[in-house]
Amino acid sequence: MVIIPTRKTSIEKKKSKRKPDKMEIIQTGIKDLIIIKPRVFEDERGYFFESYNKNVFHQNGLTMEFVQDNQSLSQKGVLRGLHFQDPPHAQGKLVRVINGAVLDVAVDIRKDSPTFGKSYTIELTEKNKTMFYVPPGFAHGFLTLENNTVFSYKCTQVYHKAAEGCILWNDKDLNIDWGIKDPVMSEKDLQGEKFSSFKSKF
Repeated sequence: MVIIPTRKTSIEKKKSKRKPDKMEIIQTGIKDLIIIKPRVFEDERGYFFESYNKNVFHQNGLTMEFVQDNQSLSQKGVLRGLHFQDPPHAQGKLVRVINGAVLDVAVDIRKDSPTFGKSYTIELTEKNKTMFYVPPGFAHGFLTLENNTVFSYKCTQVYHKAAEGCILWNDKDLNIDWGIKDPVMSEKDLQGEKFSSFKSKF
């Protein structure tokens, strides 16, 4: 069966070129891991955009509630991760870059997921203003690509020290291409757990 495309009307052409009203919600190849591209209004004064809109999120099935906002400053070559919090203190994170750029990585640690152990990498920058939602059940980390990078994230759960965990950033089984061999890291992150011995509680 051959499907012949119909010719678009002038009205349809205009609609297809129209930018999303508020935000573009993009599904990745890993379930529940979401890319969000806001509509940015720019002129000679600068720019404006909505970095979060509860109604738009809920209309797209993103009904999580955020309870804590975090922000970090890092110099080029700093790597933080791969972090997570175990249930019942698991965190979802809506992350973005305010200044600079990062290579952002999420690893699926949901043991019954068909993509368990798979990672997704995305570049978040001050220029592209892209946001990334990392839901509970994922380990998360990022590498700063520029000096004075300011990284911001909204969390669905407050920090809980007893529930925090860390998977080794350069684990051979995960095989994440960070593009760096010797990043600047905390001692705690350098002691992250190997994925082969990791027992997921998700």
